Amino acid sequence: MKKKKVFVFFPDGVGLRNFAFTDFKNIGEQKGFDITYWNNTVFSLKDSLGFSEVKIEDHAVHPLLPVYSRARKRAELNVSRNKFNDDVYPTYKFPFNYKGLKNSLKSLYTKWLIGLYSSEKGVVKLREKINKLERSTSKYHYCKTQLKTHKPDLVFCTTQRATQSISALLAAKDLGIPTAAFIYSWDNVPKAMQVVETDYYFVWSEHMKAQVLQYYPFVKNKQIFVTGTPQFEPHYNINLKQSRADFFKEYKLDVNKKYICYSGDDATTSPLDQYYLEDLANAVRDLNSKGENLGIIYRKCPVDFTPRYDAVIEANKDIIEVLDPIWKQVGNQWNQILPTPEDFKMLYNVCEHSEFVTNVCSSTVFDFVVHNKPCIYYNYEQPQLKKGIRDIGQNYKYVHFRSMPSKNAAIFCTDKKDLEGLVKQILEGKLTNVSEGKKWFEIIVGKTPTKASENIWETINSILK
Repeated sequence: MKKKKVFVFFPDGVGLRNFAFTDFKNIGEQKGFDITYWNNTVFSLKDSLGFSEVKIEDHAVHPLLPVYSRARKRAELNVSRNKFNDDVYPTYKFPFNYKGLKNSLKSLYTKWLIGLYSSEKGVVKLREKINKLERSTSKYHYCKTQLKTHKPDLVFCTTQRATQSISALLAAKDLGIPTAAFIYSWDNVPKAMQVVETDYYFVWSEHMKAQVLQYYPFVKNKQIFVTGTPQFEPHYNINLKQSRADFFKEYKLDVNKKYICYSGDDATTSPLDQYYLEDLANAVRDLNSKGENLGIIYRKCPVDFTPRYDAVIEANKDIIEVLDPIWKQVGNQWNQILPTPEDFKMLYNVCEHSEFVTNVCSSTVFDFVVHNKPCIYYNYEQPQLKKGIRDIGQNYKYVHFRSMPSKNAAIFCTDKKDLEGLVKQILEGKLTNVSEGKKWFEIIVGKTPTKASENIWETINSILK
């Protein structure tokens, strides 16, 4: 019996972590699939991992695509605001750019499109217009030729949010090849980040399925499959675990100290993030003066290359140890900073050997809760906040935070003066969010976090049957 050929499509690098560096490929091959990576990234899967790949060398998009994509997103958010009578949706919008004549004209044209198409029917028309534009590109015809040559039975797109995927998926659909898209992140659906239209959608959980049906009336129930996400599977791989002694030796940590992980955020989400690290360092210093022996592991956001933390780290180098994520920069865009398989091991052991994690609204709450470790979310303003700087408080008003089963699913620090006390209570075992955090994890990630890769292949198999 001939093996079914599946193109695993990487429009950008964000899917590599889930679908190249986990056991996803091995599981698919064990189930009898012929797997080829359809690769639109600058990262060579053939050279680095020995995977069978077809490289997409034509990256042309229509010149108007950025304008129409932005209009589509804002129009969708306007529809959601009006449909659900909820002012959270405008907070997902980025400001227009009026620097220079070219940017000003683009912004004005985008605003005109938004005014014209901010209705459910209007959004459908915008999507149709985007598809028409992308079908006219050289990339569309290039991808069509590749598909005719290699004849995959299905194209599985590893993220729904990349405009680079539109023409390739349209080429597949126009050739009658089934297409499926994986919803990449836990917060993506309410933020109008579903760029592509495919025959099928793979989601993390029943919660995410309900969201897709809520926000995208053109998607039908039978098109959506709950599979889970491979994102958290490595946390259940006991082979990644190092002993505390080995981990501390490898990263030159003090074996006599207890470490708190500070997980850094990107500059957009948390523009004053360095000051929360400084607050934690001050709390740790005060606790150490009272008899504790604590340190901080600072793990930066992999796509943050700003120097904004440097002064805080230098001033507290006796407390803060920097363990940078093991990612590689292969381009200038945020989605060209790519993870490596080695980072799975580092993250596993940071979670395993830290006492708990602190951050601003990051999904690392879920990474740590798998290891039965608490999480403090910072939720107070910094004195450095001024007009033009984003207040982190709006993050917790976003739709994906409404999925918390209770306010105890994370430990919220709402006043800097409380931080030291919260740290002490966690260290003494008097305060934790792990039980409620696990309930939240199940809502977001689903009931079978170790089976996601297997579920995806079984679903692909059922589609092809």
